[in-house]
Amino acid sequence: MSDTISTPLKIGFLGAGQMATALAKGWLDAGLVTAATLRASDPVPEARTRFQQQTGGAVTTDNLDVLKNSEVLILAVKPQVMTPLLAEISGSVREDHVIISIAAGLTLKKLADGLLANFRLIRVMPNTPCLLGASAAGFSVGPGAKPEDAALVERLFNAVGKAFAVPEYQLDAVTGLSGSGPAFVYVMIEALADGGVRMGLPRDVAQTLAAQTVMGAARMVLETKQHPGVLKDAVTSPGGTTIAGLHALERGGLRAAVMDAVEAATKRATELGGK
Repeated sequence: MSDTISTPLKIGFLGAGQMATALAKGWLDAGLVTAATLRASDPVPEARTRFQQQTGGAVTTDNLDVLKNSEVLILAVKPQVMTPLLAEISGSVREDHVIISIAAGLTLKKLADGLLANFRLIRVMPNTPCLLGASAAGFSVGPGAKPEDAALVERLFNAVGKAFAVPEYQLDAVTGLSGSGPAFVYVMIEALADGGVRMGLPRDVAQTLAAQTVMGAARMVLETKQHPGVLKDAVTSPGGTTIAGLHALERGGLRAAVMDAVEAATKRATELGGK
């Protein structure tokens, strides 16, 4: 496989669920693939239909057909069904395949054991905002992968957001933070909107204001590179409205609850990997 992305990559997904579809759409938008170079397999008809409708890629129930026609193979099935999938494809994986697993919790060693060899394996934990080019991902490279494979994964996932190379033992924490994190933020947006409705705003206005506020605050952190605490203090006047609201959040234990959510999701990722 070429070390650079000069032509559209032949990418195959084993599993055509929401994350696979989001990644495929993100890479289509980034010009890294075309509909003609995308393939996906899934036993669920609805998943195949959704993938085909949203990406234009070919779909099938045949995992080996996807493998045969792909350079980069994305393992996008649930951790609970990975073992039989690996057993099915192990005899057909080629040395030129780059294999990327996005299954939470499954270690590089377990993947290699399932494939009966240390192929060019890389674990990635992305999240669904990749659909909008706003993913936050961590990745770890297996011992059989080449330097150009790591560069390829970095290029792929930076094309749909931000990607960071981390030691494999930190990937469960990435799962707990950014993998599960969008759901935590959606709850926060919903709660902000509910607060606005409670105070008399129309639902559509409250929801848009809440979402825009979260997006704007996130951009302030990323673009100013200031600590969130510094940015918080900048909008917190003595005796004002913001400090009154912050006091209510502290009284309700928001910080501890969010930290506990990341910890619980991280531990669950570890459990899914059987560690």
